[in-house]
Amino acid sequence: MSVFDQFDKNLPGDRKMRKVKAQFENFEYEQSEEIETKPQRAYWIFYVLALIIMGVLLAQLLHLQITLGAFNRTLAQGNRLRDRTIPAPRGVIYSSNGTALVTNDASFSLEIYPLDLPKKGADRDAFYKNLSTVIQIPQEEIKNKVEGQGSSQAAPVVLKENIDRDSALLLETKITNSPGVVIGINPVRDYKQITGLSQIIGYVGKVTEAELKNNPQFQMNETVGKDGLEKTYEEYLKGKDGSDLIEVDSHGRAQRTISNLAPQPGDSLTLTINNDLEEEMAKALQAGLDSAGVKAGAAVAMDPKTGAILGMVSLPTYDNNVFTGGVSQDEYQKLVSDPNQPMFNRAISGTYPSGSTIKPTIAAAGLQDGVITENTTINDTGEIKVGNYVYPDWKAHGLVDVRKAIAVSANVFFYAVGGGWDKIKGLGVQKLHDYLASFGFGKKLGIDLPGEANGLVPDPNWKTKVQHQSWYLGDTYHMSIGQGDMLVTPLQMVNSVAAIANGGSLLKPYIVQKITDQDGKVVTTTQKTVINSNFINDSNLQIVREGMRNCVDASYGSGRALSSLPIAVAAKTGTAQFGSEGKTHAWMTAFAPYNDPQIAIAVIVEGGGEGYASAGPVVQNIFNWYFTR
Repeated sequence: MSVFDQFDKNLPGDRKMRKVKAQFENFEYEQSEEIETKPQRAYWIFYVLALIIMGVLLAQLLHLQITLGAFNRTLAQGNRLRDRTIPAPRGVIYSSNGTALVTNDASFSLEIYPLDLPKKGADRDAFYKNLSTVIQIPQEEIKNKVEGQGSSQAAPVVLKENIDRDSALLLETKITNSPGVVIGINPVRDYKQITGLSQIIGYVGKVTEAELKNNPQFQMNETVGKDGLEKTYEEYLKGKDGSDLIEVDSHGRAQRTISNLAPQPGDSLTLTINNDLEEEMAKALQAGLDSAGVKAGAAVAMDPKTGAILGMVSLPTYDNNVFTGGVSQDEYQKLVSDPNQPMFNRAISGTYPSGSTIKPTIAAAGLQDGVITENTTINDTGEIKVGNYVYPDWKAHGLVDVRKAIAVSANVFFYAVGGGWDKIKGLGVQKLHDYLASFGFGKKLGIDLPGEANGLVPDPNWKTKVQHQSWYLGDTYHMSIGQGDMLVTPLQMVNSVAAIANGGSLLKPYIVQKITDQDGKVVTTTQKTVINSNFINDSNLQIVREGMRNCVDASYGSGRALSSLPIAVAAKTGTAQFGSEGKTHAWMTAFAPYNDPQIAIAVIVEGGGEGYASAGPVVQNIFNWYFTR
């Protein structure tokens, strides 16, 4: 009860006092209203600001909790979880008869994860010192290796490789309490030692900075193919790495494995090469080199029906297992600086004057173009004279037609086919160039190996551009017998012979016949690919084949040593001059059986002299093994 109620109660009959009371109550109400409204007018802005701040805080909370929730959880877990890669084993490589040529073995390494090392400089130096004592590696070497790649990287730094199993087990007990230090297990390549395979299969090694830059799919510390099939089929062989999710404590020590994703091995390759034939080819070629007293040569065998490479040897060779554990700089320099070039695959990268082995293709071109027929004959007197220039034959052959010219390797006849002489008009340089290109010379054939050379089929434009000289008739004559500036690879040589043998199809050579996954399922197979066809009629090629057969079975043939073989062989010898000292490379090309060709061969003995004397026995030994095994 207000003071006014008390007052009214005491004086109930006094109207005047009631009026005064009403006025006072009115005044009290107005005063009360004024007192209550003043704070609302003064503080409403603070309420609004508070609401805005609360809204911002709530929005930020939602952003952190929901929008960035997964990211923040990852950051938090990153302080205790480590994702460590398990390298996938590369695919196995098999020969055509199922023999494993390349497998995988386990290699142990001492690795350190910089991200798990002590963060403070003093603590880290103390860690390096203690670790140095345990693993017997100088402290500065450890520090330089780790911090040279960045002290916060998650990828491991390899301190020591190729540790044997017993040493690895002993080391593992010593590093148990060392944060971020582990024994890694990595698959490494084990190459079967078959002479001649190293340049074909190649080798693997650690990825370089240049490779990382040019191949975004490569990862740091990854092992990749560096040469040969290992490089060509890297995409299939490499497999897919697995991973272990490891929980570590605050000091970076592994506590337990949270999850494991097993690696997927790479796909396997099955080659067209028979390892037994490869070994016999290497033996035969080495015997040929030894007999000639020289160091280098190459031999290639091909299936003329498909283009499959049955064997390929380049000598001298090297052991690609030296790269398995990481070759030292000294070892690598010794290999690359060897004057005999053991890492060089002469079969696909070596370029040589072909000598007379080119003559069957020149004969085919002349017959196709009509400048000669099978009945065209000339009297080979042993030379052609053009003004003051003399173009010699190796002897006077008398009356020869195309078949005999191939069999006895008559230079004069082929001078005439290429450049013209006597009653033969000649192809001329441009047609000669174009026919040789049709047979696959002067360009890569596309074999599934790196490093294939183009070779060279010269023409007037090339000579003007490169040698700054005009083209003369003598250049055409020289090219017609495989001399001058023309250069071929043994692979191109055997491929041209295969085209003659199979009726005129120039095939793409290949070494991998199929690729299978880890379950044996075929991923892909290589199909026969025709590069060129119908450029020479088979009737004209039959005449050439008969000439190559006469080279072996006729009494005057330059390859008659092959007549002792149990099957009919067609062949062509070649003696190719090189350099300024009058030395010659020894060549022979051949295919067999004559009526149903299954194998074509090209052999070169570098600096070996006469083709029939040095290369001929190599071909004979290979064919003898192939058809009597």
